[in-house]
Amino acid sequence: MTRTASHADESPALRVTKTERLRQHMLGLIDGGLQPHDKLPTERDLAEQFSVSRLTVRQVLDRLESEGRVYREQGAGTFVSEPRIAKSLELTSFSEDMRSRGLRPGSRDVSVSLVPAGAEIAFALSISPRADVIHIHRVRTADDSPMCIEDSYVPADLAPGLTEADWGGSLYEVLENRFHTRLNRAEQRIQATVLSAAQAGQLESVEFGPAFDVTRIGYDARSRRIEFARSIYRGDRYFYDLTVYR
Repeated sequence: MTRTASHADESPALRVTKTERLRQHMLGLIDGGLQPHDKLPTERDLAEQFSVSRLTVRQVLDRLESEGRVYREQGAGTFVSEPRIAKSLELTSFSEDMRSRGLRPGSRDVSVSLVPAGAEIAFALSISPRADVIHIHRVRTADDSPMCIEDSYVPADLAPGLTEADWGGSLYEVLENRFHTRLNRAEQRIQATVLSAAQAGQLESVEFGPAFDVTRIGYDARSRRIEFARSIYRGDRYFYDLTVYR
């Protein structure tokens, strides 16, 4: 008696839908050697190759676009996106974040100056507005690609000579190694914003592009306020991971 194969007899590979096979094929192309901004096959070519409708192809591409894996340019096609970098809510420096993801941290457009705190910075650091702070301005990079604009302020009396440090790396490492001052905790606020023309120029992005405005007050183990920082991150390259519990 001839036995007809049932759906239950099929291997998992055979039960994969055409849509999922197309998605896996696209991910294989993206992760298998294509570089950011390389062009992907056209919707028509993909529809013919996988024997699906253009609508199905478009739905797969829509999902990949929402995940940040591809982007589209009208009239030009679909392209591989720059990889996004996830940030977990842990007290780490930018340099530590990048190294943990296999990227090389760096800095450019660096300026360091000794300035009066003024009202906003003084309030954040609980010091007199006339007290001096060290202002470190940097564009932080990952594998030489600009990721964020960072402005850090440290009370001058906590780290005399800080202006002489090497600003290619981590401020937190400099504070710990040279001044024996270690960040223990921080209060941080994250707000959605858009890039100004000047910020977009520094980050090699587009004016009004999405961004995160992140402010942080850092404390040492004695609850002294040792840093106030404001950073503007590219929203198309950076996101935050959260684990929540019920």
